[in-house]
Amino acid sequence: MNKTHFLLLIIPFLFFSCLKKNEKIHQHKNSSKINTISIIIDDQLWYGEVGDSIRNKFAAPVIGLIQEEPLFTINQYPAKILEGFMTDGRNIIVVKKTNVTKFEITKNVYTSPQNVFRISGKSVSDIISAFEIHTPQIIRIIRETEIAECQRINSKSLLNPAILNNKFHIKLDVPTGYNYVLHKRNFIWLKKEMVSGSTSLLIYQVPISNITKNSDIVGNIVRMRDSVGRYIKGREPNTRMITEEAYAPYFSKISIDGKNAYETKGTWDLRNDFMTGPFINYAIIDKAYNRILVLEGFCYSPSHEERDSMLELEAIIKSVKINNR
Repeated sequence: MNKTHFLLLIIPFLFFSCLKKNEKIHQHKNSSKINTISIIIDDQLWYGEVGDSIRNKFAAPVIGLIQEEPLFTINQYPAKILEGFMTDGRNIIVVKKTNVTKFEITKNVYTSPQNVFRISGKSVSDIISAFEIHTPQIIRIIRETEIAECQRINSKSLLNPAILNNKFHIKLDVPTGYNYVLHKRNFIWLKKEMVSGSTSLLIYQVPISNITKNSDIVGNIVRMRDSVGRYIKGREPNTRMITEEAYAPYFSKISIDGKNAYETKGTWDLRNDFMTGPFINYAIIDKAYNRILVLEGFCYSPSHEERDSMLELEAIIKSVKINNR
């Protein structure tokens, strides 16, 4: 057999093997815990300045929660572990001290979905500088991946979309487990009871002028959500949900379903009661229907394990699709 014939035989085999490998990766869906990062780093770096820098960035407190919870749960493993079971992690950061300063991102190498971030440097200061530069990008990618993973999990079993579609002209992927608590003309409250507390979704609409009538956008949003707070009552008489007055909410402009929106994060409490918790509110400017479509999630968890519940609510809200008019 000459070299040409050999190549003609071996190339299809290699091509088929690559296809099978890729198919295996995509079939192997990742089941890691939400909001978890695997840090592959030698102990010498982990228990020094590099480790301190990583913990300060990726285990910083989550904004808006009642009690401090880390942005991500971090699991550290020595570098030799990378060749073993830790390759199944959904978010992996590999840190090494080498003779080259480098940052790279690879996706779906060992499983799907998966992000592998590799940071290397000639010295400790080089590695820390690389983290300073690339941490915002790493956090953004991980959060997008975690939200998508929540949406994938939710999509396995969804509530009938007809009610929200007919009432608000939207498609929203709300998982089963949520129940309709209150149904008004322009307002719906869905709630999921858990052993540790509850999570809630509010969907309502107001005239577009309610938000844009003056430059005090944050004040308008607070007044708007406090006005519908009369529907959210506690066990005691004369209670209603209000925005916590002691702390200013966090505010930013974003885009949802291709539309401008305002994101507001803060704390709610029940007037004349002792219940409190975090909320995340999205006021979407929907000019086609001449309205502000408001999607809000909030949770009550006396055990203070709120981080993952709030991520689930954010994932539900960001699944929204507004029907064309």
